[in-house]
Amino acid sequence: MNQPDLTISRKELLKPIKRVVVKVGSGVLTANSGLNKRMIHELSHDISNLKELGIEVILVSSGAIASGMKKIGIPKRPRSISEQQAIASVGQSSLMMAYEKAFGRFGQKVAQILITRDDLNHRRRYLNARNTIFTLLSWQIIPIINENDTVAVDEIKFGDNDNLSAMVTNLTQAHLLVSLTDIDGLFDKDPRVHKDALLIPLVERLTREMINYAGLIPGFLGTGGMASKIQAARKATLRGVPAIIANGRKRHILTKIFDGQEVGTLFLPQKATLRCRKHWIAFTKSPKGEIIIDKGAVDAILKKGKSLLPSGIREVRGRFGQGDSVVLLDEKKRELAIGLVNYHSDDIQKIKGAKSKEIETLLGHKHDDEVIHRDNLVVTRGMNEGEEACL
Repeated sequence: MNQPDLTISRKELLKPIKRVVVKVGSGVLTANSGLNKRMIHELSHDISNLKELGIEVILVSSGAIASGMKKIGIPKRPRSISEQQAIASVGQSSLMMAYEKAFGRFGQKVAQILITRDDLNHRRRYLNARNTIFTLLSWQIIPIINENDTVAVDEIKFGDNDNLSAMVTNLTQAHLLVSLTDIDGLFDKDPRVHKDALLIPLVERLTREMINYAGLIPGFLGTGGMASKIQAARKATLRGVPAIIANGRKRHILTKIFDGQEVGTLFLPQKATLRCRKHWIAFTKSPKGEIIIDKGAVDAILKKGKSLLPSGIREVRGRFGQGDSVVLLDEKKRELAIGLVNYHSDDIQKIKGAKSKEIETLLGHKHDDEVIHRDNLVVTRGMNEGEEACL
């Protein structure tokens, strides 16, 4: 593993930050399976102080299910979606009441925003959500965002609030993502099991090795362990945004972070970054199908940055409509890219292998020469393996 450059000044790196997404996990917010009111008070205090410094804060908060479990008297998180949804509906009101009371002590107003992945899949609703958050920030109101567990099902769930926090970072064009968890940061092994575990203070570039050992460090009450947190950090850094994973149970951790103290693990932004819209295509919009392409098309996309033409398509999998997101696979079924299609899956079946000039003859109409234009195409090969993305 490459040795990180520890000469980087965190204080200088964070000095220009004017908007931050703070994600706080269930492991921080809960005590005896219920809400930890002291932690919520301290978090509200630190966020209020950041606001006084002119920093806009967007809070992504877990805790609804944990709060509901305590309220109902259920000792163990249930597995069924319907039970989780019911518990979340009970706990969400208590969670927001706790935040409203805590922030109110510091003269701050809060707003609840519940989001499903389906809300962010559609570009218009995605932009509407962004406009709502920007309006709240302009009114000096702190947005508190959570996945809408009461209605989300497997097809539209983010999977965890770590993933949601990365999407919100892109959605709001935030300058920093801070993930507060119940351990000190990214370790080379689980520190709760291994006393010789070493904290990694700085990550310049995520490697496959880091992703592998992070996968061995699970979460507690939430759905996301350390692996989901570093995946969220990876998504942020590919947008050119630094990310920090730190222990939210430590007193005034946000104040320490913005003072430039060496706490937690800092992930540096990547040099090769994705523009906002391409980040949305790669990480927010759910793929609806797959297209298998030949070697010539693979080379054209990877080496020349070309669009996908019908002539390079070998097989179409799944049913999807115009404008949907699909995954591109090579002939060995390895993921290559994600993109937005210009044609319905049935139409692509008819034109696969054909030349662009033959599209109108085969379909009776023609939208574009390309099945996926390069402006709507994001190469993911390498990106998903912890390597530099080919962008």
